[in-house]
Amino acid sequence: MINSQRIIDRFKMLAEIDSVSREEADVAAVLKDILTKMGATVSMDNAGEAIGGNCGNLVAKFKGTVDKAPMMLSGHMDTVEPGKGVKVQFDENEKIFRSDGTTILGSDDKSALVIILEVMDVILENNLPHPPIDIVFTVCEEIGLMGAKQFDLSMIDAKIGYILDSTDLEGIVTRAPSANRFTIKVHGKDAHAGAAPENGINAIVVAAKAISCLQLGRIDPETTCNIGKIEGGKATNIIPDLVTLYGEARSHDENKLKAVTEGIFAAFHNAVAAFKAHESDPLPKVEIDLKEDFPATHVPDDHIVVTLAQEAAKNLGKKMECKTIGGGADANIFFGKGVVTGVLGTGMTDVHTVRESIKLEDMENTTRLVLEILKIHSL
Repeated sequence: MINSQRIIDRFKMLAEIDSVSREEADVAAVLKDILTKMGATVSMDNAGEAIGGNCGNLVAKFKGTVDKAPMMLSGHMDTVEPGKGVKVQFDENEKIFRSDGTTILGSDDKSALVIILEVMDVILENNLPHPPIDIVFTVCEEIGLMGAKQFDLSMIDAKIGYILDSTDLEGIVTRAPSANRFTIKVHGKDAHAGAAPENGINAIVVAAKAISCLQLGRIDPETTCNIGKIEGGKATNIIPDLVTLYGEARSHDENKLKAVTEGIFAAFHNAVAAFKAHESDPLPKVEIDLKEDFPATHVPDDHIVVTLAQEAAKNLGKKMECKTIGGGADANIFFGKGVVTGVLGTGMTDVHTVRESIKLEDMENTTRLVLEILKIHSL
């Protein structure tokens, strides 16, 4: 039932449409046309306006043929850089898609778009029974899950579903951490570095003192933190009066996340206090901006989203294990909004690099898996 040539042609077409984050309008227009011709009711939300992009999240709704709970299928339309001018190379012998080596391929996540479209083609062409299906193609996933965060949940009816945005073909991601993102500004006092350094307060030195007190990287099996970007200073002959640091903390345990985040902030407050000659001195000082980046995902092992995927995999002679990851995905946001989603793999490898590739067979197998999930759910 699966049309391999259609998958090949469609993947080449979609992968070669530029759609880096905030610039997904062209690929969204093509997807809208395809889905409309399939008979779906297609609409777009206003997420693009909120995040400075040229289009919003795309939603396609298919009426069900059986009285079962609606199912959401989702992937993201945006890609990372270098993602402009992609030229897809398909090896006819190995049946593998690659780029020409100057850009990413974009299988993250255009393989998901192709698989979901193929699922619907097979269902419609063969009059297969299916529940109501809400397809959600998001924008700006790669730059902070921004499309999902802005998604208008009233546009869909589904409360369960699957997001295709992983590499593992025999795993379903059911646990992902929550994350805090923070910006820390350390203010010092400028002075001439050669003539009067004693009159200044070196903001970089204060920040370095704080950083030296931190445990960064892997804190425990559930928790990580990182200072990933530092900006500061104007010239080598000026004592820097400002340094800005950007970082994050993640954990599967909310109490641990809170403790790690508070510990980071305390280190900076303590460092500032240690550099003050008198407690009443205005400088140095620290400013902290904290944002809750995304909530944790924790889908129970006995949830229908898990059991459906495992039964479908078993029927296909495969296994499906629950997976815990350290990254975030649109699933975190949907879970926080009340839509329980498992993340399935499409087989993409070396994502976010110019060595990215994906096998046709893997895309076909994920298509079969999703079809089998919908078949079981329709019984």
